[in-house]
Amino acid sequence: MTTIHQEDFIASVADALQFISYYHPLDFITALGKAYEREQSPAARDAIAQILTNSRMSAEGHRPICQDTGIVAAFVKVGMDVRWDAAMGVGDMVNEGVRRAYTNPDNVLRASVVADPAGARKNTRDNTPAVIHYEIVPGDKVEVTLAAKGGGSENKSKFVILNPSDSLVDWVLKTVPTLGGGWCPPGILGIGLGGTAEKAMLLAKEALMEPVDIFELQARGAKNRVEELRLELYEKVNALGIGAQGLGGLTTVLDVKIKDYPTHAAGLPVAMIPNCAATRHIHFSLDGNGPAVLTPPNLDDWPKVEWQPSVDSRRVNLDTVTRAEIARFKPGETLLLSGKLLTGRDAAHKRIADLLARGEPLPVDFTNRFIYYVGPVDPVRDEVMGPAGPTTSTRMDKFTDLMLDKTGLIGMVGKAERGPVAIDSIKRHQAVYLMAVGGAAYLVSKAIKAARVLAFADLGMEAIYEFTVQDMPVTVAVDSNGTSVHETGPAEWRAKIGKIPVAES
Repeated sequence: MTTIHQEDFIASVADALQFISYYHPLDFITALGKAYEREQSPAARDAIAQILTNSRMSAEGHRPICQDTGIVAAFVKVGMDVRWDAAMGVGDMVNEGVRRAYTNPDNVLRASVVADPAGARKNTRDNTPAVIHYEIVPGDKVEVTLAAKGGGSENKSKFVILNPSDSLVDWVLKTVPTLGGGWCPPGILGIGLGGTAEKAMLLAKEALMEPVDIFELQARGAKNRVEELRLELYEKVNALGIGAQGLGGLTTVLDVKIKDYPTHAAGLPVAMIPNCAATRHIHFSLDGNGPAVLTPPNLDDWPKVEWQPSVDSRRVNLDTVTRAEIARFKPGETLLLSGKLLTGRDAAHKRIADLLARGEPLPVDFTNRFIYYVGPVDPVRDEVMGPAGPTTSTRMDKFTDLMLDKTGLIGMVGKAERGPVAIDSIKRHQAVYLMAVGGAAYLVSKAIKAARVLAFADLGMEAIYEFTVQDMPVTVAVDSNGTSVHETGPAEWRAKIGKIPVAES
């Protein structure tokens, strides 16, 4: 009988979460490197180059790949012959490991979990609790798979119960375009088929933990219906032309993973969960001989890609920029921002809206300013700011008209597309929306030369900061005429790929 010691289990969880915060799985990064080599879309190729460069920087610097360090999902398989030397329950041990990992002073990870989700939504400050799934299995070991799932991709999860005669492929091809770019493609689609509603969702999440092997599958050919579906969906989803960051291109998914389970004859439960460009997961085993040993990957195996800004990039001084100047920005154009940049996201926008509704003064002057939708990681050592990549901009769409109409704001920076209401407001106010690359948070943070909190300090990472940036790379995603590259880019590349007819709206 194997004895698992409490401290070994806790330390293994903590070490593993630190490990995946800065090391991409090698299979994922290899597939992303192949996508970079194939990519023909300049915008998508630039985005992938930023993600690959960021990955190496994070691995070398032991800092998070993405500012959103995720909510922890733990899959724990306990052997029936295991004995515990522990005063805590398994769930409590997992959460203690999470707490240690996310508050590690050498690599502080962003606390993103809020309690009372339908009420106060108060941050738990240490990213606990994890979402834990248990299974009791034969054997004398404890097998643990950990994932840290970012909100941008998790929020795009979909579920449906199809009729048995319905086409899974048709549903996926109809649904993926509705995800937009907020899940930070290129990534992986996890699909769960069968069981019940909750079982299908669990299967989809578990599928994301499996190795990227689509190229091996293509080489040997499908052996069963699930593998046939994987190959078909991989080809057809990429033929949608959505591309990296939703900008249009050849690669939207690096793999499609599917797990199935017997289901009721009356239906076909289907769950689809995407994994983003900051894919984070790891598996380890405990056999009673101490904590898990995690071997760092060899960085020589990383693709030899080093992103550099284009010599044609337009340099913009945020301290002097005018409406007349932003009117000359072209859709898809690369900009390098320097000067003072405000930050703010969901909670800050809600407080601003409440202040305006009460006729109270704002704590910050937004006149002729740009705001960056970001929730940064706290700095460590000599950092000015920790990883500070963009959050999904559509969550701020409902505040956009108010901000542009009442505050004097002229520009926004975020991730992925804007919705029709926001685009209409941007056009009417002759403002502009710029996009930073999701999955390049550590790279972006190197452009931040100073940072200070201006308002709402109690909101933590959601406070309003003022960053001083130098040559921060962004793309013009919606120009002052309302042209969105997240509409024009995928349409262009879908037509070029030409494998799937454009559906009528």
